[in-house]
Formats: sequence, structure tokens, C-alpha cells
Amino acid sequence: MNDMPLNRRSFLQGAVAGGAALGLGLGLNGSILRAGEVTGSPKPGKIGPFKISLAEWSLHRALRAKELDNLDFPKVAREQYGIEGVEFVNQFFKDKAHDSVYLNDLKKRADDQGVTCVLIMIDGEGDLSAPEKEARARAVDNHKKWVDAAAALGCHAIRVNTGEHYSPTDVKDVSEACAVLSDYGAQHKIHVICENHGGPSSNPDALLALMKAVNGTKTVATGANFGTLPDFGNFPQEDGKYKIDVYDAIARMMPYAHGVSAKSYDFDDKGREARLDFARIMKIVSDAGYDGWVGIEYEGNRLSEPEGIKATKKLLEAVRGSDYSG
Repeated sequence: MNDMPLNRRSFLQGAVAGGAALGLGLGLNGSILRAGEVTGSPKPGKIGPFKISLAEWSLHRALRAKELDNLDFPKVAREQYGIEGVEFVNQFFKDKAHDSVYLNDLKKRADDQGVTCVLIMIDGEGDLSAPEKEARARAVDNHKKWVDAAAALGCHAIRVNTGEHYSPTDVKDVSEACAVLSDYGAQHKIHVICENHGGPSSNPDALLALMKAVNGTKTVATGANFGTLPDFGNFPQEDGKYKIDVYDAIARMMPYAHGVSAKSYDFDDKGREARLDFARIMKIVSDAGYDGWVGIEYEGNRLSEPEGIKATKKLLEAVRGSDYSG
């Protein structure tokens, strides 16, 4: 962002500082949204537009069984499911982050299919909240190669796991590590985004404390570049029921969102997701001003992976542009 005009840079710097002080969120394109503008009980109205992508984890069984190769993922997304955006998982090309021949081949295959490489989900690269400073530094360095890979593929973001060692009242160490990584991402025009993915990240209070801490740090690049990837399903559950208000949690995460993960598990006889009100969630997403990629992430067992992906896509297409009645 060094080539950003001075007036734009000055505006964003003030906005980031003000957002940290007032408890505001950073919306898309650096816009500021007050947390109260997006609620878990949206008013009736039309659900806005969004694009549908496919998270590679939806096919993790096929990939692990060697029935599908990562290089063929863009072709499968396009030809089998009619989906034009893909979200990679680094587990399926773990040793290829700096393999330019492999990445060029993957990018060409996506381009040939007219498929956008949206993001890479990063696992197994260390704890960004580790108590030891050296361990946090290693985790940051481990993630940097995936920023490079994302840039090579034309992605806009990497999804990181924020770790296990922070809380709503203690985000100092993790925020410092995330700020360093986010600054590196900004240099390569790659967002660094945090999914609610277990541990403290699935506690909205802890994740939002991290957002505010990083977005209030010294650089404009960090503030404009660090955000959330709200996942519909990754919140604490007991006996198949959520222990927190999922809709309120998603609403609180949306002002910082640079991506959305449409988690699905099962469907009723009318094609609705069995655990989650997709229309309500997508109205929350729409009310936040988000119109970007919404990634299908099917994790069910009753339907096969292809059936679950198709059912999720059909549901998202049904709610897109529809009238939400509340």
C-alpha cells in the first residue's frame, strides 16, 4: 500500500485509529461499520448478491483417498458443480508453497477453467499465540511462505488459525504476531483472515478483541488487511446444539469480514440446512455490506460429498436475492 495516495492513506489511518478507540469494525474496502448496524436479528428485506465458491475441505475424503488430486480441484469445481471460485487447503499441497512450477501449473489450470483462486486455508504451521516469543516468530515465518503462494495463485487471502493461548482479556502476544504477519501480507496484497475454528477463535469476545488489537496497531497496512472469515458452524456445541447464539456471533464478526464460510451438515426434505437458518445468516451477511465470495464447506455424513456440495449450492442460490421475512 505504499503507492496509496496521501489523502487516502491519511483517511484510512484515522479510520483505523478511530475504529480501535470506538469499537468499530472495518468493513470491505476499508469502510467503517458500527457493530450495532449488523445484528443477529435482521429486519425483513431482500438478501443481496454474493458469489459462490467451493472450499476444498468439502472434498477432503476424496482427496485423502487419492480419488482427487489438488491440481484437478479447479476443474472439478467448474465442471462438476458449476462453481467459479475455489478455496484451497494447504494440507493437500503441503510441500508446494515455494514450488513455482507446481503453483504455475495450478494457476494455469484454474485460469483455463475460468475459475478464481480465492484463498488458501492454512493449518499446521504453528501457534501464533504460543507463550514463547520464539515459537510465535517461527509460526509467523512458517505462514509467510503461504502468503507467497497465495500471491502466486492470484488469491486475495490466507486463512490462519490464531492458536490456543489467548482470551478476551489477553491478546497482546497473539496480536503482535498477527500484526507482523498481516503487514507481510499487505506487502503482497494478501489479506490475513481468521476463521472461528475452535479454541479462543470460536469465542466471539476473544476473536473480536484480537481484531481490535491488530487493527489498532501502528500500520495502516495491518488495519486494512487483517480480518475475519465467519464460519456458520464452528461454534461450541453440545448434544448437537449450539452453546452460543450463532446468529449474534456471525453478526459481530461481519464488520471485519474478508470472506464467509457457508458450513453445512445436513438438509431437511425442503432443502433447508437442518441446523442453521441460511436465509437469516445471509441476510446478516448482506446487511453488513458483504457481496464477495461465500465458500461452500460441507461437513456432513448422511449425504456424500458431491451430494452435500450440490445441496448447499442449491440452498445458497435459493436465498440469494430472495426476500427475507424475519
